[in-house]
Amino acid sequence: MKKFLNDPVQFVDEMLGGVLAAHPEQLSTCAGNIRNIVRTHKKEKVALVTGGGSGHLPLFMGYVGEGMLDGCAVGGVFQSPSSEQIYEITKSVDSGSGVIYIYGNYSGDIMNFEMSGEMAEFDSIRTAHVVGNDDVASAPKGEEHKRRGVAGIFYIYKTAGAAATQGASFDEVLRVAEKAKSRTRTIGVALSPCIIPEVGKPSFQINDGEMEIGMGIHGEPGIIRTNLQTADEVVDQMVGKILDDIEMSAGSEVSVLVNGLGATPKEELYIIYRRVAEILKEKSIKVFHVYVGEYATSMEMTGFSISLCLLDDELKKLLAFPYKTPFFEQGALL
Repeated sequence: MKKFLNDPVQFVDEMLGGVLAAHPEQLSTCAGNIRNIVRTHKKEKVALVTGGGSGHLPLFMGYVGEGMLDGCAVGGVFQSPSSEQIYEITKSVDSGSGVIYIYGNYSGDIMNFEMSGEMAEFDSIRTAHVVGNDDVASAPKGEEHKRRGVAGIFYIYKTAGAAATQGASFDEVLRVAEKAKSRTRTIGVALSPCIIPEVGKPSFQINDGEMEIGMGIHGEPGIIRTNLQTADEVVDQMVGKILDDIEMSAGSEVSVLVNGLGATPKEELYIIYRRVAEILKEKSIKVFHVYVGEYATSMEMTGFSISLCLLDDELKKLLAFPYKTPFFEQGALL
C-alpha cells in the first residue's frame, strides 16, 4: 500500500479535519462529532440529509451546501454511518419543515436511516426516505428495488436540493426526488481495485489487460469481465445497456454524467463523453447538461461510470438552478 496518510485508523477523521479546516464558511459539525457534517448556516426550509461510507469523495459529504444538502453522516471507509449520527444531524438541520433522507441502496444504510427516522418521530420531526438505485448492472429490469445506488444519486441531490431551496413543500420535494430517481440510470466499469487504508491490500483482483463492466463502487462483482477494449467499444456496451433499460425516443432530452472512479484522468473521461455524445446524436436524443469529472469515487480505483437522467421541463429548470458546495459550484446564488 502506497498512500499519503499517517495512522490508517485516523484516515477518515484526519480527512474530515482537513475538509472542515479548508471550508469553515460552508461546513460545520454537530453533537460534538467530527463525522456529523452540517451546513454552517442553517436554512428555514425542508432539510435534506444523506450519508454513507467514506472513500467516495465527493460522495456523500461533498454535496452539503447552498442549493443542495443540509447534512451528511460520514461512516468509515465503505462502512455505514450509525443511526445515532443520522439522528443527531436530523435534529440539527430540521427547521420545522421536515427532513428527507437521500441515500444509496445498501443494507447498513437502510437499517440505520430507518432507525433514525423512528427516533425522529418521537421528536415530532417528519421524515421520508429516497433510496438511490440507479445501477442497471446490479439487478435486472423489473427488480429495480435490488439495484445499488451509485453516481446517479447526484441527480436526486441536485433536483431535490433546488426544489427545497426555492421553498417547495415537503411533499413536493419528495415528489421531485422520486421523479429524478425514477429517470436516472448508471453503469460503471473498472480496470483496477482499490485499497482500504485499514486493510492495506487490494479489495479484489483484476488481471493486467482485463476490465469488468458493471462493477460496484465497493468492488461488488460486475456482469462482464473481458479483455480491455477500446474506449468506444466499452462505451457502446455501457450506453446500450442503459438505453435498453429506460425508454427514450427521438427528441428525448437527457443530462449526462461521466464520472471518474478515482484514478482515471479527465482526458480519458472526455474521450468517453465524446462517444456518448455521438451515440445520443445518432438516436436523436438531445443533451441538456453535461457533467464530467469525479462525482462518486472508489478510493484509487481506475474506471468510470456513465449516468443518463431523462429530463422534462421541470427537471431541466431544477438542474439549472445554482448551487455551491466546497466541491462544486454552478451559477450565482442570490
